[in-house]
Amino acid sequence: MTYCVGLRLNEGLVFLSDSRTNAGVDQVGTFRKMSVFENPGDRMLVMMTAGNLSISQAIRQIVAEHVDADGRSIWNVTSMYEAARIVGDAVRAVHQREAKALADSGIDFNVSIILGGQIGAERCRLFQVYAAGNFIESHDENTYFQIGEAKYGKPILDRVINPATGLDEAAKCALISMDSTLRSNISVGLPLDLLVYEADRLAVTRFVTIDEKNQYFRMIRDTWGEQLKRVFEGMDDPVWNAAPDITTNVLSSGNMHSKPVRVAIPAHVNRGSLETAPLQSLAQQAGDERQY
Repeated sequence: MTYCVGLRLNEGLVFLSDSRTNAGVDQVGTFRKMSVFENPGDRMLVMMTAGNLSISQAIRQIVAEHVDADGRSIWNVTSMYEAARIVGDAVRAVHQREAKALADSGIDFNVSIILGGQIGAERCRLFQVYAAGNFIESHDENTYFQIGEAKYGKPILDRVINPATGLDEAAKCALISMDSTLRSNISVGLPLDLLVYEADRLAVTRFVTIDEKNQYFRMIRDTWGEQLKRVFEGMDDPVWNAAPDITTNVLSSGNMHSKPVRVAIPAHVNRGSLETAPLQSLAQQAGDERQY
């Protein structure tokens, strides 16, 4: 498993990927998931992959080298949309060549790709390419894509990222998102590749490979957990069975009649000494006021 995130902002693009690949607890390796297609002054594209490593590497090789019958390649197309089509075609080519043999061995054709960048005077664009070779594009309503083990790092992105977010703030948010994933899933691991691209530069703006010794990421890991705990401890506890005049932090009030759905105690079970409230159920027997 892996985790990659790409963010499209008014100021440019941010890409972050981990580098762990595993096929079981005894087969954990480090393979970089981010590839940069850069011709300074003409284009800067980033491709990140998640899924089956052999499929991902085959797709990357085709994207880097293939020229189609019309002479199109990743190095000469004039729009990011055309670049996404080339990546999609590469996915389909590898599927056609490998999918049956993989299926015969009980292996799914599993790959997800984030592609983003800028070509010439066109604006920055960001795409997610699926295992079928089709793709979608990021817009202001959905300004980032995640692939791989995405669920742990999603909440912070949803709360912070919007098109107006600055590049450094977005990079910080992506690192916090990655830290949340690293803490919750051992199939994602260091080192990380972080690339920041400033719009219209047509070359990589900033890049760093982050390992366990990286000072800033260590600060993120320590501070984020401490701040979360501090915020949590600063929130008031809930008030139960509040009187009518209590209006703050009320979780339940004295006039509420909510009850749990209790399973009826079988006749052969000795009843305890405490009385409970009447049972609540989704249905009642017709003509019987008892609840089941």
